[in-house]
Amino acid sequence: MNSKKICGTLVALAALVAFDGTAGAQQSSSGQGVKQDAKAVGHGIGNGARDIGHATKHVAVSVGHGAKEAGVGIGHGAKKAGIAVGHGARDGWNATRHAVKHVFHKDD
Repeated sequence: MNSKKICGTLVALAALVAFDGTAGAQQSSSGQGVKQDAKAVGHGIGNGARDIGHATKHVAVSVGHGAKEAGVGIGHGAKKAGIAVGHGARDGWNATRHAVKHVFHKDD
């Protein structure tokens, strides 16, 4: 469940409990029902906030791991590219040296 759905659910729950609490308070003269309803709303909001925190942590960990994997992939790709450039340069040098020797008849 994403944070938008959780926040919407919390707001709806808080409004419902608050409305129910005020309606109950109007019908009965006791303030105890209002206190219990407020306590229930507080627990609901706290639980929702905890769920949002856990979801945020999960997203942050996922993003962090993805960034790490991307960085490692880029690093390994750069290493492979560097090795390939080095091998290409060596092969080019060998080909150039061989051509020069061939032109000046140095390999006889």
